[in-house]
Amino acid sequence: MKTVILCGGQGTRLREETEYRPKPLVEVGERPILWHIMKNYAHFGFDDFVLCLGYRGAMIKDYFLNFRAQTHDFSLRLGDHDSLDIYDDKGEDDFAVTCADTGLDTMTGGRLKRIKRYLNPGEPFFLTYGDGLSDVNIQKTLDFHRSHGKAATVTIVRAPSRFGTVSWNETGQVTRFVEKPMQDSWVSAGFFVLEPHVLDLIEGDDTTWEREPLETLASQGELMAYRHDGMFLAIDTYREYLLLNEAWKRGDAPWKVW
Repeated sequence: MKTVILCGGQGTRLREETEYRPKPLVEVGERPILWHIMKNYAHFGFDDFVLCLGYRGAMIKDYFLNFRAQTHDFSLRLGDHDSLDIYDDKGEDDFAVTCADTGLDTMTGGRLKRIKRYLNPGEPFFLTYGDGLSDVNIQKTLDFHRSHGKAATVTIVRAPSRFGTVSWNETGQVTRFVEKPMQDSWVSAGFFVLEPHVLDLIEGDDTTWEREPLETLASQGELMAYRHDGMFLAIDTYREYLLLNEAWKRGDAPWKVW
């Protein structure tokens, strides 16, 4: 099965890190966010990727063109690059990676439509974003998708509150304070499983996947939710970037399932 990853956005809310590189190449523990996402999927046996490139997409192409030399020890004769010897296979050498330029200003749905030719005909595929880390069980999302027979599955997580909540009595005395508790509402974490005919709902480059296509699937009863009670965090701000790097440094990275 193919895993499609949306990598084309400009990441404007993380401008400290995305001014000169695309957000999927922002590093967590000295490796790009994109690498962490791919390692998660590959852990469950899904290592055939299609990357939808846009903003500074050439940097992502360069990363994978030079991936083995950049991430492994090697020996070579300077006058003969065919003599390159790579040491210490780290488990990524079998990854299949298709880098597809889907346009600078194309919306998420348009990017997905543009890579249709790289999908396996008649086979479902995964879709996710290039900035979200989670310990979601990819195989279980697929098993759930196959069990219900609908066109699309979206992984949902409980949304944390942005603020602490306060309970008080009639005198104004605070009886309970909880800093940023989990709310009862659920939000999309991405990690979709999709049947190929959902692409027919995308009209063109200006189609936002999260709007008309998903709204239509929901209204038709063709969108099912896989509930994930574990960890999920989209790296939208510099604070979240710092939190994830601190977690990795402590050895407390729940998304590291491999």
